[in-house]
Amino acid sequence: MLTHPTLDKLEKLGFGAMAGAVAEQDRIGGFDAMPFMERLGLIVEVEANARDHKRFVSRLRIAALRQTATIEDIDYRHARGLDRKLMAELATLKWIGRGENCLIVGPTGTGKSWLSCALGHQACRAGMSVVYVRVSRLLEMMALARGVGRYERQLKSLGRVDLLVLDDWGLAPLSSEGRRDLMEIVDDRHARRSTIITSQLPIDAWHALIGDPTIADAMLDRLVHNAHRITLSGHSMRRKSSRELDDKA
Repeated sequence: MLTHPTLDKLEKLGFGAMAGAVAEQDRIGGFDAMPFMERLGLIVEVEANARDHKRFVSRLRIAALRQTATIEDIDYRHARGLDRKLMAELATLKWIGRGENCLIVGPTGTGKSWLSCALGHQACRAGMSVVYVRVSRLLEMMALARGVGRYERQLKSLGRVDLLVLDDWGLAPLSSEGRRDLMEIVDDRHARRSTIITSQLPIDAWHALIGDPTIADAMLDRLVHNAHRITLSGHSMRRKSSRELDDKA
């Protein structure tokens, strides 16, 4: 007799999944003989899983990953120098807990952004906060924040993110303002939070890219010394995928 009012109350209290579980048990039947705490446990588990999924979806939305990529879907068939053992270690996310970085370099089309998004997705699944942004866009954001008086707030926000993914590092020379912005971000996160950087340029070329030798020394010391490195090689996987589709057509 109290089933429907109870479901309504559960919905109003924000326990929609729990209400659905109760209704489903009532529809299926056969649960009356089950001990109360066991039956309640099943209902609560449904609510907990629904809330976990909702938080995961929210983390993915905030992360704004460029590509839909997962660790399970990594393609090891192409000869591009991708180390399975290293990827398995990175997939544990223990390096993020230690505040270490990951640098992914290689020619265009070898899957740098895809791998960074797969690691970002893995971190979201583990309940970590993630933000993906192209370096050029990040510098625009920092310039805008400075102009409207939100620079310090933006820095603090980036400093709190568990995993910051900086994509397309080195596509254009850095301005003096851009160098300072990146230095502030890197310094705030050093040994506290983890950063993934992808770049077409080899790491040895980053010093010259940064420009100012003093800032370059300080920035690279914070980025590189505790970083896991993935160096990809070979031809563009996009071209290979296109050819494979042509062959199937």
